[in-house]
Amino acid sequence: MGGMSFAPLQNNSFLRACLRQATDHTPIWLMRQAGRYLPEYRDTRARAGSFMGLATNTDYATEVTLQPLDRYPLDAAILFSDILTVPDAMGLGLSFAMGEGPKFEKVVRDDAAVQALAVPDMNKLRYVFDAVTSIRKALNGRVPLIGFSGSPWTLACYMVEGGGSDDYRLVKSLMYSRPDLMHRILQINADAVALYLNEQIRAGAQAVMVFDSWGGVLADGCFQEFSLAYTKRVLAQLLRTHEGVTIPRIVFTKGGGLWLPEMADLDCEVLGLDWTVHLGRARALVGDRMALQGNLDPNVLFAPPAQVQAEAIKLLDSFGAPHQGDGQGPSHIFNLGHGISQHTPPEHVQALVEAVHSHSRKMRGLPPA
Repeated sequence: MGGMSFAPLQNNSFLRACLRQATDHTPIWLMRQAGRYLPEYRDTRARAGSFMGLATNTDYATEVTLQPLDRYPLDAAILFSDILTVPDAMGLGLSFAMGEGPKFEKVVRDDAAVQALAVPDMNKLRYVFDAVTSIRKALNGRVPLIGFSGSPWTLACYMVEGGGSDDYRLVKSLMYSRPDLMHRILQINADAVALYLNEQIRAGAQAVMVFDSWGGVLADGCFQEFSLAYTKRVLAQLLRTHEGVTIPRIVFTKGGGLWLPEMADLDCEVLGLDWTVHLGRARALVGDRMALQGNLDPNVLFAPPAQVQAEAIKLLDSFGAPHQGDGQGPSHIFNLGHGISQHTPPEHVQALVEAVHSHSRKMRGLPPA
């Protein structure tokens, strides 16, 4: 799929910040920015008939990815998809019931199920790569496009549990009683995720993100062995550049603040943080090695707009003045500490984006845009 030509980028602040280069404002995008809090998303989903109907249709996936950008001056788009496309392609049979989380028809809990697992044929995920190319074309250079996947550990949680979980009893039972099986699942997942993200890059993704949504449920020691080690295995296999351009890699572990010193050694450009982490302290620990992304508590968005703006300013100030001038230095990408809630009032998001752009320009001694 090489040699596709896309429109030149008009706003590269997100990619510059990922590479720890100076920007004239702190770029902002939001996890789950294309989603249920937007009435236009709900309309498109109703037309698609189901979540997977939406995700597997190139036109619908393109439409919903662009919806938040038509509403807000965000600095990046993120592919509309789901973290569970990879295990689905492994033949586990993913489905979404209305108002419920994802469910797998088959679960991976014993020797036979683990032996049957293999890195899937990427042609089964062609709908994702087609969506990436379609979105990249539709963006027409407005902002960069981020591709993503779940982490090997997070995917394993769903594959063993058969869906979401409150206590992770099944996946942790397997991990403690049969670590050999758990490692086998994680190796296959890591190699599948790396292949999947590289295909997204070839299709047009300009940065890629690994969502380790459930890394934080692990005990210390287990996190390093069963989550971090396999995130490293993914990163080691990812394309660093594509068609001469650097492709930043972002890692986000929800509940991972505890392990920041170890995560500072990850071979990636950006570390995503949840809302439990103090940005200034994180900057002191890792800011000379990677960019930081985050980390407003998503529930701040339920406060009145003036409070939303005050919290955004407080967060920008906690990171401190970003690097300016030539070369590389500490940089920050504004985001939430987890996905935006479906109940969020859309006008509060507008207040957030405006506050981030205007205050971050002021911090750099620049007039409002």
